[in-house]
This record gives sequence, structure tokens and C-alpha cells, in this order.
Amino acid sequence: MRFLQAIFIAFIALMSVAAAHEVRPAYLEVTERSDGLVDVLWKQPAAGSLAIRLVPHISGGVLERQPTSVSSAPNFEIRAWRGLKVPGGVDGRSITIEGLDRTITDVLVVVTLKSGDGVQEVLRPQNPSLTLHIAKTGLAVPAYLTLGIEHILTGIDHLSFVLGLLLLVRGRVALLKTITAFTIAHSITLAATTLHLITVQPALIEALVAFSILFVAVELVHLYRGREGLTVRYPWVIAFTFGLLHGSAFAGALKEIGLPPNDIPLSLLLFNVGVEFGQLLFVGAAMGVIWLLSKLPRELPGWTRWVPPYAIGGFAGFWFLERLTTAIITSSGGVL
Repeated sequence: MRFLQAIFIAFIALMSVAAAHEVRPAYLEVTERSDGLVDVLWKQPAAGSLAIRLVPHISGGVLERQPTSVSSAPNFEIRAWRGLKVPGGVDGRSITIEGLDRTITDVLVVVTLKSGDGVQEVLRPQNPSLTLHIAKTGLAVPAYLTLGIEHILTGIDHLSFVLGLLLLVRGRVALLKTITAFTIAHSITLAATTLHLITVQPALIEALVAFSILFVAVELVHLYRGREGLTVRYPWVIAFTFGLLHGSAFAGALKEIGLPPNDIPLSLLLFNVGVEFGQLLFVGAAMGVIWLLSKLPRELPGWTRWVPPYAIGGFAGFWFLERLTTAIITSSGGVL
């Protein structure tokens, strides 16, 4: 434990260049109906009335017309084209996202043919185009696996909670049980919320996630002052309880991205597996840093052990107040 607190140095650097879930992917869904017509749904990130300038194109001028409907949702602007005539179908056509190369966001592209075949791909700023060859490639669902990994690794709030557990839990067996409990819990609520088995208020859930991080930070301060709190005595219970909240938060992000209607179970599973894989990458990296630091010839100054709890608690306190304010405004219809 004497070097454990030092792993937070790299984590603080990461926090200085990233915010909790501020980069959200756009979503393009192309569906070929049984009558041969095509429906297109486009969702792009937005902040209030401000939206990133991204314009989807399908070769042949398929989308070069006014959309059937334009609407908005929290954090997104939505455009839909219904009943498009696409001679020869969409297979073999190119999809390009104009303006993507000037952003730091990604675009999830989901294409489904009337035969049931389809493809899922992720377009990135360095590669904003793709040519569809669905008949040759078949259903490529690993895009949701990638999104799950990216979501957890860019989710500084969720990683703060995991880091707090790493600092609090003693022993490899206890840590394994704790991480497993956290995984099982957020897998349950991720699936239940995404499949509409339970309904939650996203803004309130995000505030409670921040509270969970603040809780482990306070527990860590108590431990360093010689008092063992609930997390030290019952780590897996605390991890499971708060894991339920984190799962609902994951589901909120997944619902904003969208799920392909024909592959909801598989896409949900892959997103969850991606989240777990990303979480394990973080835990492995943190443990690797701990091992390297244990080989240093000199100990760090005693005051450095207080950096992690106060840094985690400081960020969590800010997130909690910010998100709680948002939840109150949302529940009151926008008027405090």
C-alpha cells in the first residue's frame, strides 16, 4: 500500500484533458423495408440549440433532400428520412459523414437490408467514409464492443469509482470479489434499463453516480485516519449496491446512441462485454503501475497518500452538485 496512492498521478493527468462523458458518438441507421423503400435515422450530438456540424451522405444523392422530420432530444439533434426510393438498394453504396474529420467524435453506422442481413461499423475522424459490401461481410456487430470499451475508458467518473475501490480493498481475493460484484450489478441494470424493464431519471442517476464516488473518497479518508468504514468491512456489498446505479448510467449512454432493432440482445451483450473489457484494462494498468512503483528504491513523501482521496472527492463533489442541479431543473420542468 505504500506506493498505491502514486498511481493517481497518471489519473490526474488524464482528468486534466478529459471530462466525464463529454464526447458522444453520432448515430446513422439505414433500414431497407420489405417494400424496397429505405428509412434513414440520423442522431448527432448537440448542446441545447448548438450542434456539431455533421452531414451524412449516401452516394447517389440519397439524402440530398429535406428530411421527413426534425426533432431534438437531450444532447442530440434527430433527423429522419422516410420512404426513400433507392434504385438498386443500399448495398454497394458509399456512406460519408461530412465534417467528421474536423471533430473528435465517432459515428456508429447501422445498416439493415430487407433480407435481414446488415452491418455495423464505426466511422472515425481519420476515416469518415465507408463502402457497403453487406453480402460479403455479413453482420458485423463488434462495433458495439468497441463503443463499450471506449465508453468506460473515457468515463472518468466510473473509473474514479473503480480506482477508489482499488485503494480501499485489501487482498487480491477480496478485490476480485468486489470487482465481480460491481460487474454483476451494473450488468443487471444495464440490461434492465436498456430493455425498458425499469425506468429511471437519467439526470438523477448521474448525480447518484457522483455521490457513489464521493462516498468511496470519504471512506478512504476514514481508512487513512485509522477508522475502517463500510467499504473496507463489506466491499462487495458496497460495490454491488453502487454498481446498480452505474449500470443505469451506462444504459443512459447506450440509449442515446441507439440499438439496431433487429439485433438488440447481441448489441447489448457486446456493449456490456466492451464495458467489462475496458474496466479490466484499467484495473490491469493500475495494478501494473502499482507493481512498478513497488520496485522504486525510495518511498514517496507521506503527504502523497492524501492526494487520491481528496482529488477523487473534489471531482466527485463538483460532479454531484452540477448533476443534482440538472436533476432538479429537469424534474421541475426547467424552472427552479
